[in-house]
This record gives sequence, C-alpha cells and structure tokens, in this order.
Amino acid sequence: MSRPPFTEPSAADIETVSEQLGREARGVVGIAARDSQGVPAVVATSPRLPDGSPFPTFYYLCHPEAVAAASRLEAAGVMNEYNEMLAEDEELRDAYARAHAQYIADRDLVGEVPELAGISAGGMPTRVKCLHALIGHALAAGPGVNPIGDLAIERSGLKL
Repeated sequence: MSRPPFTEPSAADIETVSEQLGREARGVVGIAARDSQGVPAVVATSPRLPDGSPFPTFYYLCHPEAVAAASRLEAAGVMNEYNEMLAEDEELRDAYARAHAQYIADRDLVGEVPELAGISAGGMPTRVKCLHALIGHALAAGPGVNPIGDLAIERSGLKL
C-alpha cells in the first residue's frame, strides 16, 4: 500500500463528510477509508487547519456508524482494559509504538508542523485515550498496523 493511504476528496465527498460531522469539514486532504458503499469513513486532515492552528488528528473518523461504535466502547470503559493490556504485554506495546511512528510518518508526508513533532493521536504510543482516533487509524492503514484500533474494531463488531 502506498503511503499515506488516501485518495483526493471530491466535492461530493466533502459535502458528505460535512453532513456526517454536522459542520463544515475543515482541512480535509483525502479520504483515507470508505465503507462498502463508497461513503467516506475516515478523512485525512491537514496537520495545520486553514485558520493556522495545528491539528494532530490526521486520520479523523467521520462515518456515523463508526463514530457510534467508538463511542459505545468508550462509554463501556474499554479504554481502561486496553491500557491494562498495554501495561502487561510488551509485544502489544511494541506494535502500538510502531503504529504511533507510522501515524506520524503518514502525517509528515502531508506537512510537518513543529508544534506536533512526536505527537500522534489517541494516546499513542503509551496509553489509550481516544478510540475514535485509533479506529480511524486502523481503518485507514488497514489491519495489522494499529493493534488497539484493530481490537476496538473487532470488539465493536463494526462492519463498514
């Protein structure tokens, strides 16, 4: 897979994403994942928004079903379980650290923002903070890249 893994958004994509978010989509540079019907599920967002502010969440989850799935898991406290798994499993920690590095590398291909140096999203590389960001990364990068995102997708039963 070429990096970063996204396609240029069409005007219709931007309109769809804006509807999904309930606000104007900002800084979208690509569609990083789609559902089985071709509807945007994850956008790639510029690391610097049009107003100049830094934006670390490169892979932004926008599909309503995926957002709801992440929210259900967060409400159930699954992040605590995943944090315990990270604390106990060296292999998982190493894979999560690699996901963090890949996330930053993908974003840096679009633009490097000094304020974001070393920062990815979702709590990577040491904790699980936001399943929305981790699921977005896992959907964009594909299985096997972000282990916590993969676990969350599996646990949620999400099928896009």
